[in-house]
Amino acid sequence: FKIMDKRIKILYTIPNFDTAGSGKVVYDLVRHIDKARFEPHICCKHSKGTFFKQVQALGVPIHIFDFCTPYRPFISLPLRILKIRSFLKKHRFQVVHSWHWSSDITEPLAAKLAGIPFIYTKKAMGWGNKAWLWRSRLSKKIICINTDMVEQFFSKLSYKVVSIPIGLDIKDFGILEKTFITKDGHEINQNDFVVTSIANLVPVKGIEYLLDAVTQINHPNIKVFIVGDTSSDYAKVLMKTYSSADIIFTGKKQDIKDYLALTDLFVIPTKNEGRKEGQPIAPIEAMLSGRIVLGSRISGIKDVLAPFPQLLFQPESVQDLAFKIQEMIAMGTDERKILAEQLYKYASEKFNIKSSIGQHENLYINLVS
Repeated sequence: FKIMDKRIKILYTIPNFDTAGSGKVVYDLVRHIDKARFEPHICCKHSKGTFFKQVQALGVPIHIFDFCTPYRPFISLPLRILKIRSFLKKHRFQVVHSWHWSSDITEPLAAKLAGIPFIYTKKAMGWGNKAWLWRSRLSKKIICINTDMVEQFFSKLSYKVVSIPIGLDIKDFGILEKTFITKDGHEINQNDFVVTSIANLVPVKGIEYLLDAVTQINHPNIKVFIVGDTSSDYAKVLMKTYSSADIIFTGKKQDIKDYLALTDLFVIPTKNEGRKEGQPIAPIEAMLSGRIVLGSRISGIKDVLAPFPQLLFQPESVQDLAFKIQEMIAMGTDERKILAEQLYKYASEKFNIKSSIGQHENLYINLVS
């Protein structure tokens, strides 16, 4: 006779693996979840994107299926929602965990019709329309990755909210020895003070405030590396305005550790507008590499640097950021080393993948029991 599989069957939905942002988080969840107790499946809309190959290598079932549907034409909407419901019922999923960035309500509606608990992770600080409220009402639980989200969006639904920061695999990191040359030939001197920012180069990232602050300080030994794709119009304007022997735009890099090893100070100068930050990963990676981080005092970044308020600066304030950078330069080497170690210790406890996985597993068990 057939032994019943008692594992909890979870479907992770995500539009695609084109970029490794949320895709990497889903990848880590699926990779580390206890396979003796859970059977993870992934559903995405297409198999394009370089990261998709890595996800395939995990060896878990991947479904290429439209797990949500446009509202229009309204006349056929019920049929299309029922098609999603049939897919969920057919595979007997017990939990649907959505990593979709949008406020779509067709996915939670289909799950509700199938009698399957639906949860979603709120990743960004955008709200913008009423559909988010309906998506939230149709959800059993909502996972928030920073504290401001809970207050701003879910004050009336706080009983549904579970706070779980995104976890990183601490084994992938460790305090990096200082180096003076990168694999692609960027070289610094022994006495240079290197400031680095790793970002998706779009206007909300506020890179110009960092570059203006550095220009204002006008210190002979400051070198700046801006790591990120330079194909956007914003990046092109930055390069035209600021590129020099001391301000280097490296383009997108696969191996960020190569640049973190050069770094004395990591800066994330995101503006206080638009989507802001949900939980920025780059500064956590910098902390886990033994680097000091300065960040603008906005949602997401405040959580990442919670025990270190002295490392936060006024968003969009060239003056305040320049002052903070000068403070770091003025610090003694030993003092900087102690601060970097404190940041490393905090990040490896607070943003550890083990803790994040454990919290997710408990949530799934509670949903189906």
